[in-house]
Amino acid sequence: MSELTTIARPYAKAAFDLAVEKGAVESWNEMLFFAGALASDEQVKALLSSIPSAKEQADVIIKLGAEQINELGQNLIKLMAENERLAAIPAVATLYAEFKSEYDKEIDVDVVSATELSAEQKATLSAALEKRFARKVKLNCSVDANTMGGLVIKAGDTVIDGTVRGKLNRLSTTLQS
Repeated sequence: MSELTTIARPYAKAAFDLAVEKGAVESWNEMLFFAGALASDEQVKALLSSIPSAKEQADVIIKLGAEQINELGQNLIKLMAENERLAAIPAVATLYAEFKSEYDKEIDVDVVSATELSAEQKATLSAALEKRFARKVKLNCSVDANTMGGLVIKAGDTVIDGTVRGKLNRLSTTLQS
């Protein structure tokens, strides 16, 4: 776990708890995503590095995001500035999204196949994965011509290699044992 993640966790948790209490989980997710993207932007980073005061840096972020960041979000940014933690804003956004996924009982699943999957194949795969992970599944499908038949499925720490190449590799390993 990185130092920024450790620093960001209490801020993300507090923001998430407040969002749940206010019934604004999605709007907070969008707001923090925007603030994280803003704080990660190279031009904004350069601008902020030229400003000595953390309070003034927070004011710049708030001014740049005035339409997207509500008063509570602005208070979070000000608090982070007071504690000299503005660099952790992108990590707060990432952790918040993880809390939201857990709360929503959702999991992002990356699927790589040799050819485009049909809507029926996606529905079948999604249903099977929802059963396996006991969560709503959001499929992120991509095509890789180098994939030799089958699918590679990645969900969090779980990797399922159902490609022909993967099966041949497992068979080769078994035969060598």
